[in-house]
Amino acid sequence: MLAARRIVVKVGSSSLTTAAGGLDSDRVDALVDVLARAKAAGVEVVLVSSGAIAAGLAPLGLAARPHDLARQQAAACVGQGLLVARYTASFARYGVRVGQVLLTAEDVSRRAHYRNAYRTLEQVLAMGALPVVNENDTVATAEIKFGDNDRLAALVAHLVRADALILLSDVDGLYDGVPDRPGSRRISEIRGPGDLAGVEIGSTGSAGVGTGGMVTKVEAARIATDAGIPVVLTAARHATDALAGRDTGTYFHRTGARAADHLLWLEHASSPCGALHLHAAAARALAGRAGPVLATGVTYADGDFAAGDPVELISPAGQVVARGLVNLDARELPPLLGHSDTELVSLDDLVLLLPGPSTVPRQSPAPAPRRITIRVRPAAGMATEAMR
Repeated sequence: MLAARRIVVKVGSSSLTTAAGGLDSDRVDALVDVLARAKAAGVEVVLVSSGAIAAGLAPLGLAARPHDLARQQAAACVGQGLLVARYTASFARYGVRVGQVLLTAEDVSRRAHYRNAYRTLEQVLAMGALPVVNENDTVATAEIKFGDNDRLAALVAHLVRADALILLSDVDGLYDGVPDRPGSRRISEIRGPGDLAGVEIGSTGSAGVGTGGMVTKVEAARIATDAGIPVVLTAARHATDALAGRDTGTYFHRTGARAADHLLWLEHASSPCGALHLHAAAARALAGRAGPVLATGVTYADGDFAAGDPVELISPAGQVVARGLVNLDARELPPLLGHSDTELVSLDDLVLLLPGPSTVPRQSPAPAPRRITIRVRPAAGMATEAMR
């Protein structure tokens, strides 16, 4: 970790707040001490911080995190200002300026917004400030939320081309069972999905002020490591060791190479605008990446999409096998489906979504696609082999 030039650090609500729900100044200062030292040593740091809703509980007289969205947003409205003000004051002790970056799922599900977020974060870092990123809970609805800041942190790590992602929590790593259960052992390294086989992974946090748990952290680690970014998962109290590269928590080795920005966006953050339904031979060829998706292999299409929009590619069994950027508008397809060699999706604009060996469920999938409004079938007399 010492060789990392740029690091994304994510900290959870339980590591920043008191049991009553307000911000714990000592905990915030302790984290800032570590990050400021790293910055002084020449490391660029992006902080993804939860805690806005938790920080707003006590000032609003709420005893616990509310379940309804309206009161969550009210708590975030009050708490977000308190959170960034506390970071601003704490980093000022070291002469470090902070910049607040609030994102919604739409900011990474739309390519133009995604590129703009990248430019903003790059400029903040170039000007020597430290970005504090959080989900914009005051406007995000249940349908368009990331689900948890762990997933947001993994996407931000790829977005800013980070060298490492550090996930700080109230648990000092991934265990092979419930951490408090006698006999449970901390797993020091994860080299691939196979190492997770048989591991009992909890789905909720212990402090009651956040939304995440170990499932979301392991899923975030999968997203990052698949994109070539190693991950350290440890407790916030061990942040110094994590940034210094010392043995702490659980280290997730990178499992893939750094993907093109638009492919990571396509797989983990895009919102599909429709679907292309493939016949069996085309689905098999796609699984083997034998070639692009041609109109001859598509039986029909769903959705009112335009050229360049993300679409899902679906097998005859109804399984989503891939996602890609379509080259034509939906209304251009009817005379082509089933007989034309026109390329609908290029291999360079396609990611496979076939089930892998991982046993971890996807806790926070990409935003749901828009409702289907148009079904496009081949023109009359041009039935495909799968439809005869």
